[in-house]
Amino acid sequence: MSFQFRPEIKDLVPYKPGKPIEDVKREYHLTDVIKLASNENPLGCSPKAKEAISNALLDLNLYPDGNATDLRNAIAAKLRLSPEQVLPSSGSDEMVDIISKAFLNSGDEVIMADVTFPRYLSTAVMMGAKPVIVPLRDFTYDLGAMLAAITDQTKLIWLCNPNNPTGTMFTEKVLLDFLEAVPKNIVVVYDEAYNEYVTRADYPKNSLKLLEQYPHVIIMRTFSKIYGLAALRVGYTMASTEIIMNLNKVRGPFNVNTLAQVAAIAALEDDAFIQESYRVNQEGKEYLYKAFDAMGIWYAPSETNHIFLDTKIDCQQVFTTLQSKGMIIRPMGGTHIRVSIGTLAQNQRFIALLKELYA
Repeated sequence: MSFQFRPEIKDLVPYKPGKPIEDVKREYHLTDVIKLASNENPLGCSPKAKEAISNALLDLNLYPDGNATDLRNAIAAKLRLSPEQVLPSSGSDEMVDIISKAFLNSGDEVIMADVTFPRYLSTAVMMGAKPVIVPLRDFTYDLGAMLAAITDQTKLIWLCNPNNPTGTMFTEKVLLDFLEAVPKNIVVVYDEAYNEYVTRADYPKNSLKLLEQYPHVIIMRTFSKIYGLAALRVGYTMASTEIIMNLNKVRGPFNVNTLAQVAAIAALEDDAFIQESYRVNQEGKEYLYKAFDAMGIWYAPSETNHIFLDTKIDCQQVFTTLQSKGMIIRPMGGTHIRVSIGTLAQNQRFIALLKELYA
């Protein structure tokens, strides 16, 4: 073979998403399948977003606005930022790639947790950087250990708060103490994809104020979770104008499609949908907690729309058995699984099937 692939990708494996509903229907000859594997909003998305998509269908022959101008302006106005501090992307996945491409050189060290969003690791490896893996403590980010892991070669630190897949969080005080101690030449990426679901008062809800004091901080959010626009792939990043300007150099042209842009703008305006999504999630979380407690099942207290639990049964067995009965969850290794919080009916169905495993 005359051509060669970059050695950095030799040991990488493709990302494995949650199994699609249609695949499970075909494989098991089922007509009704519930997917609680990918942390999707069970209520769908805002009716205003659907209307905006419908109104934009006549323009599918045109390229999108390559700068996502209206979306940047809408986000900036909502959050009281300058549009130059905002950069939309094709989901958070693309932005993780963009950040790694913009900052990492071969040999740089990148600090991240051992159980967290897997794209942090793969993009670091792709760029020839060295991942420095810090174990979670009690299934929660250990920022003290991350601080101790910093060396002269550290270039980037990934923080996911609340964390995916464990659903756990660290407090505002812990975050501020950490940022005060991190050298200002190290970029800290603060990924808060699930921040809209948080209930605890000690969570750093007003994270945008970090941008004023810490110019080396990048904040990531998404429309895929509480806004329910996962299919359209649209997220956004906030940082200093200097960082955004340089990330924009790496971004591909027309990366956020037209339907995603108009839907996201409309979704931003529908506060009632967000409030209902929050309510349904909180109600579902309390129902599942009570069911797990009654069954003696350990779970990590979650500040997201998913729960990380220990079934004490091989996770692949749980995954396969539930899947055969029309319920898709996420195996996480060992005896741990992750389940998304659905509607009350979906949650009840999950618990009924889980109980069958112990019968």
